[in-house]
Amino acid sequence: MNAPALPRRGLLAGLLLAAALPALAQSYPTKPIRVIVPYAPGGVVDVQARAVTARMAVELGQPIVVEAKPGANGNIGAEFVARAPADGYTLLVSAPFLINNPLLEDHLRWAPKDFVPVARFTLSPSYFVVPASSPARSVRDFVEMARKSPTTLQFGDGGVGSTQNMANEMFKIAANIRLEAVTYKGAPPMVPDLINGAFAMAILPSTVAYPHVKSGAIRALANISSNRSAQLPDVPTIAEAGYPEVTALSWYAFHAPAGTPPAVLERIEQAVRAALATDEVKERLVNAGGEAAFQGQEEFQAFLKSDAQRWERMVKAIRR
Repeated sequence: MNAPALPRRGLLAGLLLAAALPALAQSYPTKPIRVIVPYAPGGVVDVQARAVTARMAVELGQPIVVEAKPGANGNIGAEFVARAPADGYTLLVSAPFLINNPLLEDHLRWAPKDFVPVARFTLSPSYFVVPASSPARSVRDFVEMARKSPTTLQFGDGGVGSTQNMANEMFKIAANIRLEAVTYKGAPPMVPDLINGAFAMAILPSTVAYPHVKSGAIRALANISSNRSAQLPDVPTIAEAGYPEVTALSWYAFHAPAGTPPAVLERIEQAVRAALATDEVKERLVNAGGEAAFQGQEEFQAFLKSDAQRWERMVKAIRR
């Protein structure tokens, strides 16, 4: 008995699509690529993404248009890319929000399965900082000061769900101290108040903290990343300061919509690798508060799994 016509047509369509994908990947890219930054233009993520994509465009032979779609702690940009065609022409600049937002929010209009990792391009340290006028010269000094203070000390908080916010919450738990949040719309607006001593401490991304640490307006007591930074090599890590639970990594990478052809992903990965191998891009990243930290698809996937476990532990500890 002959097979029904409809399944035959469906099979034929599938075979034609499978045959077309290698050709698509081989010719990719044939038009400009759109890169969505889910944060405000001019911020740390935007500047670092532009440093990398400028060179990627040369490697790929097509323009790369960087477009900011800020809002809702990365969710607006993520949703936009999740709904884009899976053809390699729309990419998301990803960050830890891709892991921690699903842990913190119940009604997201996207899910991690909507994306496939392409490559990580940078790590960006964050610093535990206090006003220059603070008597604290170390994290342990700050903890003792907080415990002896007759009032609850305040800290600057740049937004729920950010790497810095989560580290602040974990620090309170790990140090067993009380701190009251003073909430700002991002990190930059809190700096003048921190300098003036309006609150006792903050955890700031390197692009925000570094100039003021170098000028002496604020003091860095610890780097909350896993390793010391070339920016401020004399500043110990938070683990060295005695609080390894507070370690949190700020990373930036590229994700594509799920279903993007593997050969296209490989082509993009190669372009990221080549871009990060140039001294020009490395220097631009350092000037933007980051450090080139390439990981291809396989290594990046393993990193994401490990980082997700780290965030899950932090969220569980905070919610106890």
